[in-house]
Amino acid sequence: MSKESLLSLSSNSLFVAFILLLIAIIPIGLAVKSKGKMFGKVGLLLTYIAFALQLVYFILRWLAVDHAPVSNMYEFMTFFGIMLTGSYLIIHFLYKQIVVGLFTIPVSLIIIGYGSVFTKTVSPLVPSLQSNWLTIHVMTVAFSSAILSISFATGIIYLLRTLDVSKFSLSALFLEIVLYYLVVVIGFIIVATYCDIAVDKVEVQFENKLDKVETAVYTMTPLIVNKDAVTTSGDQVGLLQITNKVDAKKLNSIVWAFIAGTILYAVIFLITRKPLIVLLKPLTNRVQPTLMDEITYRAVVIGFPLFALGGLLFAMIWAQIAWSRYWGWDPKEVWALITFLFYAAFLHFRLSKGWEGERTAWLAIIGFGIIVFNQVFVNLIIAGLHSYA
Repeated sequence: MSKESLLSLSSNSLFVAFILLLIAIIPIGLAVKSKGKMFGKVGLLLTYIAFALQLVYFILRWLAVDHAPVSNMYEFMTFFGIMLTGSYLIIHFLYKQIVVGLFTIPVSLIIIGYGSVFTKTVSPLVPSLQSNWLTIHVMTVAFSSAILSISFATGIIYLLRTLDVSKFSLSALFLEIVLYYLVVVIGFIIVATYCDIAVDKVEVQFENKLDKVETAVYTMTPLIVNKDAVTTSGDQVGLLQITNKVDAKKLNSIVWAFIAGTILYAVIFLITRKPLIVLLKPLTNRVQPTLMDEITYRAVVIGFPLFALGGLLFAMIWAQIAWSRYWGWDPKEVWALITFLFYAAFLHFRLSKGWEGERTAWLAIIGFGIIVFNQVFVNLIIAGLHSYA
């Protein structure tokens, strides 16, 4: 089978898996609200089939590109989302809590959808990426991050179950903000997909911070550009010009994400007349808070040592091979260390200080935020040796 055929079959497998997971949310949601087991079995079966197809995607793409498909943002985020689906299936096998899937699967779909906005083009690996230790490092980080992300989902479930969302409180406000940020990501996926299909790309030229002419290709309508930027035909472009020390193209994408996400959030609110926390709370009425707290803790107990291996130990071995040093204070390395220290503190407070319940839930949510910042923003916004996307 040709390389193109393998890539096509791989992409189709991932697409079908994505659709199956979308469909699976319906019977899983019905299972949460009903006492029968049939809906849960259907939803779980669809999830298993989708996960199998996701693995088919991964294996076929590996065969097509001749290396583990985890070397750019599309491949990494997709693998991260796949591992989150697999992590949910592991947690369900251990605890039989179908409600965890109702909150985990959408996050997995958001992650995969976010990854899909990046280029899927296959390109040769740069020399520093041509190492088996890279594969071991990245795959372990993705798997451990996925397991840790389970604690994010169960933390949200715990808070929805225990908080009185009918009254104003800081906890309820912050939880609504967390859900709003998830909607922002969905908005970004929608607008990025639309622009990629229906909007012409715009090439913008400007002088970068090194005083050299640089060309940036905007897939989204340019609202923010660098100072004195013009199109290749010499026309003025953009609504706001900023310093050339900042990557205006990436900032433009972030602005579009918040515009689209805020509009989507407003539409949901105008239709339902309810905040997201009020809409989602009934789905947690049958949840045992102590069990959600236990799953949150166990997910961190499993994910933390794996992250220590993948994010620090294996990463340092790869760094020594690629750059002849174990540690160099690269932004990605610094944030990996921050993530490690945060979850170490999480376990310390849990075991030594008796932090349980709401405190554990909020720590899990903050931890997920650190993981997302490390895997997304550090790669895209902060220049460093890991900025391969």
